[in-house]
Amino acid sequence: MNFTFILFNSTIVLFELIFGHFSLICLIQTLNKALGIKHYLSKIDLTHPKQLQTLVENRRVFNLERCELNVFESYRDAYQVPLTFSDLVITSMVRGKKIMHLPEKPAFDYLPGETVIVGGNETMVIDFPEAAPENPTQCIALAVDAQYISHTVQYLNNYYNTDKESLTNWELAFNHYHFENDNEVSNLINKLIRICRGSDVTKDIFADLSLKELLIRLLQSQHLYQVAETAESQSNKSRQHQVLHFINHHITERILIDNLCRKAHMCRNDFFKWFRQQFGMTPLEYINTERIKLAKQLLTNSKKSITVISYECGFSDVNYFVRLFKSKEGITPGHYRECIVH
Repeated sequence: MNFTFILFNSTIVLFELIFGHFSLICLIQTLNKALGIKHYLSKIDLTHPKQLQTLVENRRVFNLERCELNVFESYRDAYQVPLTFSDLVITSMVRGKKIMHLPEKPAFDYLPGETVIVGGNETMVIDFPEAAPENPTQCIALAVDAQYISHTVQYLNNYYNTDKESLTNWELAFNHYHFENDNEVSNLINKLIRICRGSDVTKDIFADLSLKELLIRLLQSQHLYQVAETAESQSNKSRQHQVLHFINHHITERILIDNLCRKAHMCRNDFFKWFRQQFGMTPLEYINTERIKLAKQLLTNSKKSITVISYECGFSDVNYFVRLFKSKEGITPGHYRECIVH
């Protein structure tokens, strides 16, 4: 039998004896998340040691017509390392850990499975507290041509703006600049990396299609975050604000799609199309996301049963609530509660 497997099982038995069963569950769930429940990028081959130009932010560049893929690697600890791009840059961690400092924002840990977007000519200052030859950091930075972004925004304004009564002024904001990848974003970034590193003579065409989709998803994500943040204070500003304000105020109740359609003054088919265009998800996906957020707060701050929390968050079926929670968080509500550190 494999020695590593024996050692792993022995460690688990020892952990359970010392810390108990529920702590063991937390350990296993944490390991499960580390093994892939989070939406990580695919690993990129590290630079051969003989080809390294520097041990801090060694850079490989893959240049295309509309974008430039940079792969950065660091092999020793370093602090206050500045990095600036003239164009918008979409960065995503592949390996290791960084601490990011952006202008007028608090410092934050930057880990695999996460993305940060930074505007052109905005300097990132980066710490590498754990980088080492056996534990390098690796991060991609996708610099996107400003004119291409402008054309994509104009495309949305011209062809992806069906709400004539409350037109969306599409723009790439930076109010939600650091976020965990969802499945669509990680798949698109992985695809762009493969295209940029490939040798296909038509790769500029394929990159153009994937890059446009990635930008549209980021625009929708930023738009949703911005509208949701102001839905309470500006509930009558637009149709988007009115709908999200209604959902937020009735999140613990049964929300009928027909009521949302009436709120938006749209028929059912047009409403679904409009909502997805505006926010990149269906109304039910948004409602469920907000209910899971509320459930996490109740699990953290109350001792109510899972069933009671399920009903208080607007779910009529506790089994459905548990399945949905696990699909989004990687663990059940009960296990999530056991992992909370007070």
